[in-house]
Amino acid sequence: MSNNTSSLAPSSNPAASVTSAGAGGIRFYLFPLAAVCIWSGNTIITKAASTAIEPAAIAFYRWMLAVLVMTPFLGREAWRQRAVIAAHWPRLLLLGALGMAMYQGLAYEAARTTSAINMGVTVALMPLVSACLSSLFAGERLSTARIVGGVLSLLGLVVLSSHGEPSRLFNGGVHTGDALMLIAVTSNAFYGVLLKRWALPLSTWTQLYVQAAFGSLILLPFWLAAPASPLTVQNLPLVMYAGLLASIGAPFLWMNAIKHLGAPRSALFANLIPLLVALAAWALLSEQLHAYHALAGALVLIGVAWGQRSGGKEKGK
Repeated sequence: MSNNTSSLAPSSNPAASVTSAGAGGIRFYLFPLAAVCIWSGNTIITKAASTAIEPAAIAFYRWMLAVLVMTPFLGREAWRQRAVIAAHWPRLLLLGALGMAMYQGLAYEAARTTSAINMGVTVALMPLVSACLSSLFAGERLSTARIVGGVLSLLGLVVLSSHGEPSRLFNGGVHTGDALMLIAVTSNAFYGVLLKRWALPLSTWTQLYVQAAFGSLILLPFWLAAPASPLTVQNLPLVMYAGLLASIGAPFLWMNAIKHLGAPRSALFANLIPLLVALAAWALLSEQLHAYHALAGALVLIGVAWGQRSGGKEKGK
């Protein structure tokens, strides 16, 4: 699935999602760590796919594969819930468009003109963007801390997009890939806000299945209109990783993390994404690390941390 760490909490019973890890609960921290590692790896896969397969093709193949794999396990349940799905299909369609089709489709397109490191830093903005959108569409108060955090994170994006020289933005404008990635992150953050606000009467897995199906349908015409890009020995592993590990495995791990650790504690692990992506991009893609990457990443993470200061303590912790 996407990297939106706020969108995968079990929506059918929010109260049950926060349980104590207990004295022997250290092992539960492997759940969010593994999920974040998979999502970080998916950023590397997204960048690698930019030269191996058309963006529309991998986006479509990814979600079609996820639907095919989930059908034996969730198809019967979805059929039993068909009346509920039919009653809420416009919302499920919009969620599939935002979280599956638009988010990852734009990310694959952005990878053509920006680096994996830049993508990882931008993804780290997700919690803060979600908080800002919640204030606009869900009536949550936009605190001073969130405003300050937003300014710091925005400054980090300016440093990132300009390669440490903000004057570049006045000469060449915003980098296309970075702009697309920011739109993608905003789309996925909006997905999380709507998913939380609507609280659809379906299990998390059923929602994931139906949204993936709608996402595949939305991506179908883009795949048909794009240049032919069949599966090959080179790009098949990329599609398999995105369709199985990132779309099914990571959500499963994240839902277990929220169940045993709670959403706020699990969300802290998302701050590892820029670091993990940067290290993987350096080691696997030979991308160069620069001082402005460190500065931009630090500003974004400080902004996110500062913006979450007003969130309050989790009940029961």
